[in-house]
Amino acid sequence: MTFSRRSPSNGTDEVMRSRVFSGLLPGVRVLHGYHRSWLAGDAVAGITVAAYLVPQVMAYAALAGLAPITGLWTMVPAMVLYAVLGSSRRLSVGPESTTALMTAAVVGPLADGDADEYAALAAALAIIVGVLALLAWCLRLGFVNDLLSQPLLVGYMAGLVAVMIIGQLTRTTGVVTHGDGDVRELLSFFGSLDELHAGTALLSSASLAFLFGLRWKFPRVPGPLLVVLIATATVMIFDLEQRGIDVVGDVPAGLPRPAFPTPEGATDLFLPAVGVLLVGYIDNVLTARTFPLRGEEEINGNQEFLALGASNIGAGLFHGFPVSSSGSRTALAAASGGRTQMYSLFALSLLVCVLLFLHPLLARFPSAALGAIVIYAAVRLVDLTGFRRLAAFRRNEFLLAVAALVGVLVFGILYGILVAVGLSAILAARAARRQPLPGPGIAPVHDVDDFSRSRTIPGLIVFRYDSPLLFVTAASFKRRALAASNKSRGRVRWFVLDVEAIAEVDFTGLKALEELRAELCSRGIVFALTHVRPDLLHDLGTFGLADAIGHDRLFPTLRSTADAFDDWTDEQQPPKADNHR
Repeated sequence: MTFSRRSPSNGTDEVMRSRVFSGLLPGVRVLHGYHRSWLAGDAVAGITVAAYLVPQVMAYAALAGLAPITGLWTMVPAMVLYAVLGSSRRLSVGPESTTALMTAAVVGPLADGDADEYAALAAALAIIVGVLALLAWCLRLGFVNDLLSQPLLVGYMAGLVAVMIIGQLTRTTGVVTHGDGDVRELLSFFGSLDELHAGTALLSSASLAFLFGLRWKFPRVPGPLLVVLIATATVMIFDLEQRGIDVVGDVPAGLPRPAFPTPEGATDLFLPAVGVLLVGYIDNVLTARTFPLRGEEEINGNQEFLALGASNIGAGLFHGFPVSSSGSRTALAAASGGRTQMYSLFALSLLVCVLLFLHPLLARFPSAALGAIVIYAAVRLVDLTGFRRLAAFRRNEFLLAVAALVGVLVFGILYGILVAVGLSAILAARAARRQPLPGPGIAPVHDVDDFSRSRTIPGLIVFRYDSPLLFVTAASFKRRALAASNKSRGRVRWFVLDVEAIAEVDFTGLKALEELRAELCSRGIVFALTHVRPDLLHDLGTFGLADAIGHDRLFPTLRSTADAFDDWTDEQQPPKADNHR
């Protein structure tokens, strides 16, 4: 009998290849470790999202100036590619209202009324957006994700909710609105209330009441799916189409053959594609960060460029148009119990069935109920607690969230976000100018890597962070702190953050600190702070972290920290047996 031994180099190479593969395909890694307990939630979420997305993406295709079937074609590659490449377990990527509007604005003047040229230009725009995203991925521009602060996220999502609800007013009331921009559209709605269709408003109101009531009494029941079934049955039984209730109508059948578009004016698309990419990418990372799942890894900003790029190229090859994330579909998936991108694959299976076989079933689905589902999903995106915490913590950060909300409504999503990012940068620059003053009698701190003869205390990690803890550094801080804990050779019992050099904090930085504390405590590690100054203690108290950490775990010096660790260690020791009789 002979034995063979794998060489260390081959084993190392295999591990490296496995890590690279796992890093490029995070969705495959999640599906590889899939738990059966997740299946029911993902299946229900997939069915619910599929029933919701079919009429929605058809409407977005029409908004982009394309045939409604184009929305379904666009959805197919986007769902598959993001499920494999995306770093979020819940994000739904595909046709979205903002990119649809931008597509119409870019392609319309170039097509000059030619429908075939219009479709080819829209597909080419998606491919160019995808190529630019892949270029951003190669250049590792994912750090843009770190520039999006928590106040910006809270305000952006509230603004997006308002945009989504305004977009459903016609569908849920029958009032036709006019005007360029959300504010003018809203004013147009209030000025035309005499056109309200009673039956449409009653059906949408009943659907909304049913959804919120079901959520209150039976939160696990898939309300949106029941609304689809009940509303469709109601239309069929009472023949509500004859009473002026709009329905989705015929859904064309069939799948397209992939092809590379070759429009004449493709060279004029590159500059507009940069704007579409910026809006789509920011929408992706902000929406993904809004729906975290316990135990999920952080959203990888660079990986999102790769996933968005591949999804857009796939959409273009399938005769579609640029894609981004959908806050309403993502919220719907989360509300229905979706835990992984498996829900997207369930939804994809049903979408293909609709395209091939089941398309007549959706023809009688009322548009009013569809609008109610959108509003229901949108309302659940508003983070009222976030606004309250911002107002209690610091007024300028609360005003930054309000500025993001107003900016999205007044200037649109792209310019509204850019205004808020600019204000965030100004606040961060002002905060970074402040430098901490060392406390009296505090000895200097040295890195053990620089002093090999230093004595370490087993089980105790002291991590020093020499930078302001602001939104631009929050993600890096959390990654480095967790890495310091993970690379410890022995068992970590206490993790102490030395905050002497943290000159300034903001809401996003303290949220990262809160997440770090929760993660370490879930591992059974005691979390503490040392060199806590009075001004920082005030911010910790206002944010609620001082109580969460415990005032007995906030220390003024390293010596007092080490003494407390020794006392705690002694308390953990079992009592010695008494051998005397």
